[in-house]
Amino acid sequence: MLRLIALAVLLSVACRWIFGRWPWEYLRARDTRSQALFRARKLLGVRKGAKARDIRDAHRRMTAMIHPDRGGTNAAMQDLNAARDLLLGDLPHEPPERPE
Repeated sequence: MLRLIALAVLLSVACRWIFGRWPWEYLRARDTRSQALFRARKLLGVRKGAKARDIRDAHRRMTAMIHPDRGGTNAAMQDLNAARDLLLGDLPHEPPERPE
């Protein structure tokens, strides 16, 4: 029994050393697109059916608060930009209006 535990520990350490991740990290569920969209909407504070203008306005408001020039971090800005891009990319594309 002790040999089995030692072997499991050795294999775990080898997996971490070779692949850079612990074996149990492979068992966690990956984020699905719907979860990513939910987090993006929560970060920007927009509802599910938000239009492109609502998303851009929310992004502009949040940028004013967390921009690195105002004491925020680059990582927070990157998350905010990624959320905006994800939500805008998920919107159905509408044809541009043609002038009459």
